[in-house]
Amino acid sequence: MKILKIIGGVLAAIALLISAGLVYFQTALPKVQEPTELDIEITSERVIRGEYLANSVCACMDCHSTRDWQLYSGPLKEGTLGKGGEIFNQDFGFPGVFTSKNITPAGISDWTDGELFRLITTGVTKSNEPIFPVMPYLKYGQMAEEDVYAIIAYLRSLEPIENDVVASKADFPMNFILRTIPKNSSPQPIPDKNDQIAYGAYLTNAAACADCHTPQDKGQPIEGLEFAGGFEFKLPEFGTIRSANITPDPETGIGNWTEEFFVQKFKAYVDSSYIAPELTQGDMQTVMPWTMYGNMTEEDLKAIYAYLKTVKPVKNKFEKHSPLAGL
Repeated sequence: MKILKIIGGVLAAIALLISAGLVYFQTALPKVQEPTELDIEITSERVIRGEYLANSVCACMDCHSTRDWQLYSGPLKEGTLGKGGEIFNQDFGFPGVFTSKNITPAGISDWTDGELFRLITTGVTKSNEPIFPVMPYLKYGQMAEEDVYAIIAYLRSLEPIENDVVASKADFPMNFILRTIPKNSSPQPIPDKNDQIAYGAYLTNAAACADCHTPQDKGQPIEGLEFAGGFEFKLPEFGTIRSANITPDPETGIGNWTEEFFVQKFKAYVDSSYIAPELTQGDMQTVMPWTMYGNMTEEDLKAIYAYLKTVKPVKNKFEKHSPLAGL
C-alpha cells in the first residue's frame, strides 16, 4: 500500500510538471520583441521595390495567391493576387493544416505597420501567436529593414479582395514546438552590388532557397546537406517530387552549369513564347515558381549564381519524381 502511495505521488508530481510546462509554452512563448511604432510612408519607389521583392524574389505571392496546379509550375491565377486561402496540410506532408492569409488591404487593414513588420520578420502575429515557418520568416528577419518596409508598402497598395480564410491548426506536438521557433529579427544591410557574392548571398536568403533545397529529417534541415536538394513535396495528383541539388557538385548539382545557362533556366519561363504545359494525373509537376523567379533581373540571378558557386559542393543523388502508385 505504501509503495502504491509513493508511485501515485510520483505520477501526480510528473503530471503537475507536465501541466506546468504546457502552461509555460502556452503563455510565455513565443518571446520576441514587441511591435514597434511604425508609420511607413507609401512612396512610388517603395511600392515598386516591394512589388519586385514580393513577386520575384521573396515570392510572397507564391503562397498568398491561387496557383493553377493543372499547369506546369503552378502559375498564379489572374485576380487572386494576395487573397490567401492556399492550404498546406497533411496531404502535402505538413504537421497540421496551415492556411495562407489574405494579405490584400481587405485582410490587413486592421494591422499596424509595426505588427506587420514583426509578423514578417519574427513569425508572431499581433495576438502573439506563432505561425508555421512555411513562410520563411527566419530568413525575412535577416533582410534589410527598408526592404521589409517596401514589401509592406506594396501590400497596402494591392487591390482589396474580400476572402475570409480558415484558421491554421498545428498537429500535436507541433502545436507546442511551433512556439519555440520564432526569434527576434537581425536585419542586415543590403550589400553593395559590386560585391556580387555578398549581394547574391543576401538575395539567396531573401528567396529562402535553402528552405526548399535542403532535405529535412523530422522537420529539421539535415546538417551537411545545405542546398543539396532532395526535400520532398507530396502532391496528391502528381506523386512525390524532390527539390534539385543547387550546390556546385559537378555530378548531381550545378557544378557544370555556366552563368548563362543558369540565368536562361529562369528566363525561359517568362519568355513571350513560353506556354505552360497542361498536366494530367501522375505527370511530373514542380512547386518551384519559375514564372515568378524568372522575373528577377539578370543582374540578381547572376549574383545568386555567383553565391551558389561558393557553397560547399555536396554529392546527393536521388529520384527526382516518384509517380503515384499504380500510374
